Amino acid sequence: MRLFSSLRLPMFDRYILHQLLIALVATTGGLAALIWLTQSLRFVSLVVDRGLSLQVFLQLTGLLIPSFVAIILPITTFVVVQFIYNRLSGDREIIVMRAAGVSSFFLARPGIICAVISTLACFLLNLWIVPSAYHSFRKYEFKIRNKMAAFMLQEGVFTNVSDNLTVYIKSKDHNGVLKGILVEDDRQPDNKATILAESGNIVILNDKPQVVLFNGSREVIDKKTGRLNVLNFNRNTIDLSSNKGDSTRSRDATEMSLYELLHPNPEEVFNRDFGKLAVEAHRRLTSPLTVFSFTMIALVSVLRGGFARFGNVLRPLGAIFTVVGIMAATLIIQNLASRNVDLIPLIWVMAIVPGIIATTILFGPELRTKNLKPTLLSSPPRKGG
Repeated sequence: MRLFSSLRLPMFDRYILHQLLIALVATTGGLAALIWLTQSLRFVSLVVDRGLSLQVFLQLTGLLIPSFVAIILPITTFVVVQFIYNRLSGDREIIVMRAAGVSSFFLARPGIICAVISTLACFLLNLWIVPSAYHSFRKYEFKIRNKMAAFMLQEGVFTNVSDNLTVYIKSKDHNGVLKGILVEDDRQPDNKATILAESGNIVILNDKPQVVLFNGSREVIDKKTGRLNVLNFNRNTIDLSSNKGDSTRSRDATEMSLYELLHPNPEEVFNRDFGKLAVEAHRRLTSPLTVFSFTMIALVSVLRGGFARFGNVLRPLGAIFTVVGIMAATLIIQNLASRNVDLIPLIWVMAIVPGIIATTILFGPELRTKNLKPTLLSSPPRKGG
């Protein structure tokens, strides 16, 4: 308990840090939910038109939330620090603390602690949670896509399961039994077939949809003779999964680990994509560092300069435009570095240097004043009376 008491933050730090963390969680959560809502609209048709359950929809789209949080966390940290410190300044709390002789570092310490927490969370998201969640999302999406044919078949509609496979069903009862089935199978160009069946059932085998047909016939035109060959059957099975070329999916850079990005397997990745993978790896490492840079820019805009009675709009606007400019320049450099890996060090420069410059602007004057402050020497004693 004594150790915890000795590590306990001062009341002023706890007061500001409490506001910062609550605002950060609320802002990040709200913005992530908004992005999730807009991005998940493209999956709504799976529920409305294809019959997927709401639970499957939430499980699938919920795996995208960590990637949203990792992207917006540096921005929300900047916004929260800017807002909270501006409010403290508007309420004269910072003025009172300065009048009491409090240094800029003491005032900025809660914001720096908040930035450190956000940076660690961003590292955790970029290096572990996001790749794992996105890998599960891609795997789940691929599994659903292969099963989609089971949900696509509608009564009285010619359904194009793939580019060369069309299925028609006359009706479907409440038990899922299909009636009046017609299948146009062109997957073998030299052996195109038309299949008719009285009834059938859809089954999932090894995550692949198949339709089991009963009491039907398979009609094929012999190209050599031009005759119609008819084969009657009591039971037949047709695979409704995607084409063979889609049976194995390619991995996205977002779902690869940091080691795989820095040391790609030449058998899985084309040589032209090595630069893109390297940029993605360095983006994951540098993106958390922008949290500190953005935070210091926000602190400079509030803690530097004189107090304006009716507020100062120029400094917050300058901070916002600075952050937007850094983000735009970073995107441009990442795009260029994917073609020329020699530019990758510039990604680190854009992530670290703005924070160093802002720190120097904020704390530099006080450090110079402290170093240049003259030392008071005691006057020598007088001789004699």
